[in-house]
Amino acid sequence: MATSRVHMWRSYFESSVLLQNALDDQFRATSDLTLAEYNLLLLLDEAPDRRLRMGDLARGMVFSSSRLSYQIGVLEKRGLVRRERDAGDARVIHACMTAAGKEKFDDSGRSHLMAVRELFLDDLDADEVAVLEAVFNRLKSRLREPHPHDVL
Repeated sequence: MATSRVHMWRSYFESSVLLQNALDDQFRATSDLTLAEYNLLLLLDEAPDRRLRMGDLARGMVFSSSRLSYQIGVLEKRGLVRRERDAGDARVIHACMTAAGKEKFDDSGRSHLMAVRELFLDDLDADEVAVLEAVFNRLKSRLREPHPHDVL
């Protein structure tokens, strides 16, 4: 890798970890949620009827099924989500946001948006936002594609 690419990679890697840590700290302080918990609630809030199949939620969270199951269990104990079997296929389980989960999500959304703006967005101009959006959307699409070594 060329030196400038190595420097860019290190800058990206370190800044993304620092940003996620700062956002996680902010969440814990203001809403008693972690960044991952907020993201999970966000995906459920955006879903029809605030419910998603566990597999779809795991893909959206970029979690393994066991990690998602653990995270759902934590949120279930707090009354923020519940698991429901699919009426048409008992093998399918949905994660559903509860009314308490919706309230917690809505209450924490404003402080999250302010932190994202302060820690990240306010430092970018419109051209930088456009470039970053294009780069990260392209990377996300490419990385979500099945790879030949993943097929048996």
